Amino acid sequence: MKNRITGLDLARAFAIFGMVIVNFKISMGVKNGDGILYSLTGLLEGRAAALFVILAGIGISLFTTKFRVKSEGIAQNILSKQRRFSLLKRGLLLIVIGLSFTTVWEADILHFYGVYFLLATLIVHFSNKQLLIIAIMTMLIFPVLLLFFDYEKNWDWTTLVYHNFWTVQGMVRHIFYNGFHPVFPWFAFLVFGMWLGRQNLSSVPFQKSCLLYAVLLLVITELLSFSSMNYLMPLAETKAQAIELEALLSTSMLPPMPQYILSATSSAVIVIIICLYLATTFSQSRLIQWLIQTGRCALTIYIAHVIVGLGLLEVTGNLSDQTIAYSVSSALFFCVLSTVMSVAWLNYFNSGPLEMVFRKLTS
Repeated sequence: MKNRITGLDLARAFAIFGMVIVNFKISMGVKNGDGILYSLTGLLEGRAAALFVILAGIGISLFTTKFRVKSEGIAQNILSKQRRFSLLKRGLLLIVIGLSFTTVWEADILHFYGVYFLLATLIVHFSNKQLLIIAIMTMLIFPVLLLFFDYEKNWDWTTLVYHNFWTVQGMVRHIFYNGFHPVFPWFAFLVFGMWLGRQNLSSVPFQKSCLLYAVLLLVITELLSFSSMNYLMPLAETKAQAIELEALLSTSMLPPMPQYILSATSSAVIVIIICLYLATTFSQSRLIQWLIQTGRCALTIYIAHVIVGLGLLEVTGNLSDQTIAYSVSSALFFCVLSTVMSVAWLNYFNSGPLEMVFRKLTS
C-alpha cells in the first residue's frame, strides 16, 4: 500500500460517480431535454466508463512492472508467469461475474473488462511504441467493420435491449463489435492506459506536458466534429440521413467512432492529471482522503449501484419516468452514501468487500 498512487484512486472515485449518474439517468427513463443539468450529465456518457477502462490499463502496467523490468534468472521467469496467470484469472473471473450480472443489468461493463484482460495478457510484454500502435489500430478497425457489418443488428434502440445476446453469434457480435463497450474499439482505452501506466506519473513536467497535449487533442477533436456536422448535415436529403450523419460525425459513444475515442481519451487524461495533482497537493484534506478511499471500493460500488441503488428505487416505484433533477439527486445521494460506507469499511480492512474476494480468488 505504501507505493499506491492515490491520485489514481481519486480518479477512480470520480469515474464510478460518473457511471452512477449516467446509469441512474438511463434507468429512470429521463426524457430528452435542453436543460443545463441534462446537458451536463450528457457529457459523462461514455466518458466516465472510458476513464474507468484507462485506469484499469494503468493498473495492469503497475501490476506487471516487476517482470517487465529487464532482468536475468529463473526468479524473473517465475514472476512473469505468475503475473500473467493472475491477469488471466482476473479476466476469466470478470467474464463470469459480468455475464451473471447481465441478467439484472444489461449494460454491464465487467464482462467486457474480462475480455480486455485476456487480450492484455498477450501484449503485456510489448514495447511502449507497440502498445500505441495497437491502440490506434484497434480504434481504426471499428469504422472498417462498420462498412461490412450491420451495427444495429440485435438492437432495440427504443428500449436499449440487445436481443440474441445468449447465442454464440449474438454474444461474439456484442462483445467485439456492437455492444455497449465492444473490444473494437474500446480495447484501445485499456491499451492506452497500459502505455500511460508505464510513464512517470509522479513527474510534474510529465503531468504538465500530458495535460497540455490532452487539452489540445480534446479541443481539436471537438472542433473538427462540430465543424463537420455543421457543414455536412444540412446537405442531407432526409431526416434519417441527417441523424445518421450526426451519429457518424459526433463524439458520442454510440457508435464509437475514432473521434469519440480520441475525445474520451483526452478528457480521461485531463481528469487523471488533475486527480494526481489534487491527491498530492491536498493530501491532508479529509474530503480528498475520503474520495481516495471510495476509489478503492469501486468494484463494490459498481455492483451495489445496481443491486442496492436502482433496486431500492424499483421497489419503491421510483425507477421510471423521472425528471433529470430527481435522477441526479438520487445518484448523488447514492454516491455520498457509498463514500460514507467506503470510509467506514476501510477503517477496518485494506480494500472493499468485493475487492477482497476478487483478490483472494485471483492471487
